[in-house]
Amino acid sequence: MKESLLENLRIELNRIIVSLFFYKKLIMKDLPNIDPALLNSIDNDKLFSSSENTNKPKILLLYGSLRERSFSRLLTEEAARLLQFFGAETKTFDPSGLPLPDDADANHPKVQELRDLVAWSEGMVWCSPERHGAMTGVMKSQIDWVPLAIGAVRPTQGKTLAVMQVCGGSQSFNAVNQMRVLGRWMRMVTIPNQSSVPKAWLEFGDDNRMKPSVLYDRVVDVMEELVKFTLLLRDKQDYFLDRYSERKESAEELLKRVEQRNS
Repeated sequence: MKESLLENLRIELNRIIVSLFFYKKLIMKDLPNIDPALLNSIDNDKLFSSSENTNKPKILLLYGSLRERSFSRLLTEEAARLLQFFGAETKTFDPSGLPLPDDADANHPKVQELRDLVAWSEGMVWCSPERHGAMTGVMKSQIDWVPLAIGAVRPTQGKTLAVMQVCGGSQSFNAVNQMRVLGRWMRMVTIPNQSSVPKAWLEFGDDNRMKPSVLYDRVVDVMEELVKFTLLLRDKQDYFLDRYSERKESAEELLKRVEQRNS
């Protein structure tokens, strides 16, 4: 009885495999440019599996001003408090002493500190003032010191990102829009929500804490959303970053190496 059941299961499994093979061949007729061996169906088990990682999500915060009373730093501090409430572990990089890109070696202590923090993090918050209609040089320098690749490792790929800005006058979105472009360029998952605080000098009290307002509520929303996205993506980054084009490139490189050995 047991052997008969196993044999029936084997036959059914073979039938499914053969059906999937012919189904894929039928589909491939409409996709002649595709290598069917490298094109995978969406794996729901990997996509919707629960995370086994129970550690606090690690969030790195960067701000874009060196002023003694820097409102981008103060807003970053408010964000860090909220992130900690939502269960995250936070670290904030102090950009003071960071050299301009290409004006020092990558072994500079501040550059190494920044890169180590980026490697440590699962997500980031970028907060910049808007100066002359753009993010500040202090903010851009930090981002420019983070390379797209270190050897075979892309240090920012797949990490989550939230962007915020502070304005000296009326509300603007130039800095956050620029940072979104940079986040996409660095293959980060930039969350939909964002914060722009107009007339930032009116939004913080003498105690350097942000006053209650709809602007503060938006910061709460952004940090809550960042933690949710970070938790959703953790333990699934390898699957999200598994791309057809890179599988194809890897297969072609392997074939070249085999051909070279056999030549």
